[in-house]
Amino acid sequence: MTTFKEISGQLIRTLSSDPANPQTGQIWYNNTIGVLKGYTFTAAAWASGGNVATARQTLAGFGVQTAALIAGGEDPGAVTGATEEYNGSTWSGGGSMGTARRILGGCGTQTAGLVFGGFTGGNENLTEEYNGSTWAGGGNLGTTRRGLAGAGTQTAGLGFGGFTTVAVTATEEYNGTAWTGGGNMSTARQALGGAGTQTAGLGFGGNAPAATNATEAYNGTAWTTGGNLNTTRGNLGGTGLQTAALAFGGAAPTIPGVTGATEEYNGTAWTTSPATLASARDRGGPAGTTTAALYSAGEGPPGGNVNNTEEFTGAFLSTQTITTS
Repeated sequence: MTTFKEISGQLIRTLSSDPANPQTGQIWYNNTIGVLKGYTFTAAAWASGGNVATARQTLAGFGVQTAALIAGGEDPGAVTGATEEYNGSTWSGGGSMGTARRILGGCGTQTAGLVFGGFTGGNENLTEEYNGSTWAGGGNLGTTRRGLAGAGTQTAGLGFGGFTTVAVTATEEYNGTAWTGGGNMSTARQALGGAGTQTAGLGFGGNAPAATNATEAYNGTAWTTGGNLNTTRGNLGGTGLQTAALAFGGAAPTIPGVTGATEEYNGTAWTTSPATLASARDRGGPAGTTTAALYSAGEGPPGGNVNNTEEFTGAFLSTQTITTS
């Protein structure tokens, strides 16, 4: 029988405690607890989370995986102002928005959220701020629109792109009270993904009017071109930072082209992740970070609203117990 030493050229060491800085692939026997252990790689993956109460699409989503918020959207047959809060396993009802709407932008946290723009039968410029229980009116957008992306926080927000009667390049910055104009995007588009902060934002994908794979980075003044998405799509989810972003779901150019494809951005280029959404969909509510994201509700094929939630865990190295089973 071939031994581990013959395969790897190394013996399995016996240690009284786990090593402080193990190497990838290292195996050892912890004789204090009588367990064989190894330092192994776990690939990125999506897993099921708790279902939202109201199946809907074109909603806003933000926060982190264990404290996320979704608001607004299109409930079957009607626009909704419903808000739901996620605790890492289940959704519960929050305060309803003052103005029910869909195709809106959002950013911030579960206890300090911001939504803006959207569609109620006509485009809107309204802004609302959430304090963890209720919504209150904020300053209006300068450009009335729907289908825009958001990034940043309640007191330092960023809204960009969107649709008036055509796709637009307009960018606006929020200071907690009012919106002011920022530098225009290079590519006019709507239904795009957003990530980052007010001074380090990221916009990617979207429809212009056809689906695009273009990425742009914002420095607080101007936008510059970044690496293209590998999967061209609009109505996608996005989260993370300018130098560590995640794109997932969306609609590819083909119809019904909803996708579960996930990509990771390092500030320069997008890499396709081996992890794909179990439920391919678009128009959902994104939240979280590059290593711990969330995608909730949305529109799945062949066009019906869904209420499922999926949680993303990024690839990681960890110490694991090795068993024979």
